Amino acid sequence: MMEVYLDNSATTKCLPNAAALMTKIMCEDYGNPSSMHQKGVESERYIRYAKETIAKALKVQEKEILFTSGGTESDNIAIIGAAYANHRAGRHIITTRIEHPAVLQPCAYLEEQGFQVTYLPVDRNGIINLGNLEKAMTRGTILVSIMHTNNEIGAVEPIEQAGALIKRLNPNTLFHVDAVQGFGRFPIYPKRMNIDLLSVSAHKIHGPKGAGFLYINDKAKIRPIIFGGGQQNGMRSGTENVPGIAGMALAVEEAYKDMAGKTAYLYSLKDRFINEMADVEGIRINGPQNNEGAPHIISVSIQGIRSEVMLHALEEKGIYVSAGSACSSHKHSDSATLKAIGIDKQYLDSTLRFSLSTFTSEDEIDYTVRSLKELIPKLRRYTRY
Repeated sequence: MMEVYLDNSATTKCLPNAAALMTKIMCEDYGNPSSMHQKGVESERYIRYAKETIAKALKVQEKEILFTSGGTESDNIAIIGAAYANHRAGRHIITTRIEHPAVLQPCAYLEEQGFQVTYLPVDRNGIINLGNLEKAMTRGTILVSIMHTNNEIGAVEPIEQAGALIKRLNPNTLFHVDAVQGFGRFPIYPKRMNIDLLSVSAHKIHGPKGAGFLYINDKAKIRPIIFGGGQQNGMRSGTENVPGIAGMALAVEEAYKDMAGKTAYLYSLKDRFINEMADVEGIRINGPQNNEGAPHIISVSIQGIRSEVMLHALEEKGIYVSAGSACSSHKHSDSATLKAIGIDKQYLDSTLRFSLSTFTSEDEIDYTVRSLKELIPKLRRYTRY
């Protein structure tokens, strides 16, 4: 039996060289980067190198990179920190209905604090309408938060056009982009795209869990929400996760090597999967297809079979997939994203996400398709929906 890991939007396999470097730092170069002795200086060097690496990839300044524990913390700092720092200019925030909970829940918290939040709808492919964004903008809009790539259906939002529109209507409005799923698959340049705040997580790009960063435009007003020893210029107190930061820097370097070639390979795998499933009755592919959506995410609804049933049937064949966003997989509820794109009710509880990486092979895709074609008729026969 083949083992096939197709849950790369939940987390990815850590690069061997990143894992080896992290082990070296934990066991040999383990000093606190705030310490003044040689061990501390050695640790600080890893942090400086990581800042250089990430800043170079994004074409930004090193001082604009803030290290965090991952995407959730980056989103929270961006949204809550921006709201508190700019509340005198206005109390209006715009986001979308298909954001990750790490964006939606801070927005809900801010609504409790007296902020007003507008939630933009999306079309059947999960894409916002720029006209709706323009209508929602007011003089009191202090923050717009739009994800780059949706984690469930792979919709890629018109970020560059949105950034230009926001700055034309109100140059003081901050633009935050959750790029957790898009970073490393698409070239993202904050300065060119009018992005003020950009959230990234290492474990989505073959780096370690527990590490991430937030790009903060040096002209953006933002308040810290974590207080303590004053590390990172007081913006995010706490001893830096040096092994995680160093491992993340290697993952960023690797992601930017021949990015176009890797993306093309992922699209070829995605097309192979979709084309081979085309003759199966009662399935629906959600979100953009061809090269319009994310190269690594395939959302498939299978009529008449609950997603949890199919997930475990595939697991018995060594195939690992997700029944939606793994970040909230232990809480059973209908997907807000699937509801937002107007999916039929019968498909809400029968949707799986297959997410690929450059480690995925054509043989693994073929094995998965064969397994699905074998399982679907059997499960439809024996499962009462």
